[in-house]
Amino acid sequence: MAEKPATTGLSTVSIIRRMSYYKVLGLEVEPFSTSPDPMFFYESGGHKLALTNLIIELRLRRGLSVILGDVGTGKTTLGRKLIQALSLREGFVFHIILDPTYEDERAFFSSLARTFGITIPADSNVSEIKESIQDFLFQKAGKENKTVVLIIDEAQKLSEISLEVLRVLLNYETNSAKLLQLIILGQLELHAKIVNIPNLIDRVSFKYTLNPFDQDEITEMINFRLRQAGYKLNRSLFTEDAVKEIYRYSHGYPRQVALLCHKALKNLVMNNKMVVDNRIMKEIVDEEARNGWHFSERIMSPQRRTF
Repeated sequence: MAEKPATTGLSTVSIIRRMSYYKVLGLEVEPFSTSPDPMFFYESGGHKLALTNLIIELRLRRGLSVILGDVGTGKTTLGRKLIQALSLREGFVFHIILDPTYEDERAFFSSLARTFGITIPADSNVSEIKESIQDFLFQKAGKENKTVVLIIDEAQKLSEISLEVLRVLLNYETNSAKLLQLIILGQLELHAKIVNIPNLIDRVSFKYTLNPFDQDEITEMINFRLRQAGYKLNRSLFTEDAVKEIYRYSHGYPRQVALLCHKALKNLVMNNKMVVDNRIMKEIVDEEARNGWHFSERIMSPQRRTF
């Protein structure tokens, strides 16, 4: 006879209740997921500036925009928010590449063709694929007056050959506008790659570096996400001292803030408490450190907001 799984004495109802911790706390959905959900995108001053400028660049069809930022600063979510902001406006067509790792020029051009929905014969050479992409862009942007947008995430993975492919695509234009609107989102090491290609760097119309949040922005981010998740009670779920501890440990990185807040809310439910205070946060942070998961600051000071 198979052994029954070990239990801690909790009833099935209690276990399910704890799995849906957000409902116990007066929330309708989980507020601190690390998935790039535009619904939970908190617009810090930097994110709002980047988003506004990207929208302007796309509407004017200026060509290439570059957003840099360390891991966990919200680049991917910014891209999703941009799509959400413009997808309801007539005339915008969005395409996304999530992992721009390619062996050679042909592999990249072939991937672009598939991304755009272009059928390419298996024996097509680079010139033929390139011509098909050019024809597609002239049809969509030139004749149909569509704004064709390509967003490349994790762009620090782009090789020098791939960056040259992008430079070629930016050469496709009418007398007044680029046929392809290109937004590349990458980690800080992408900066060195771009500046070392003079005929690419001078094509960047908008460039911006996302930095971590300050303590006030962390407070606003936490409250914003709780409201988005349906929290309506008058009392705050996080004390001011708890937020200070979150800031101290996370250094202002949004993804780390979300992870810490998720652990804190689970702690409330599991211990039948109603408010995350400094003691709870210190316990969580100390446990992270004991287990070897201490988070260290990686990005530079706020003066690095320039590209």
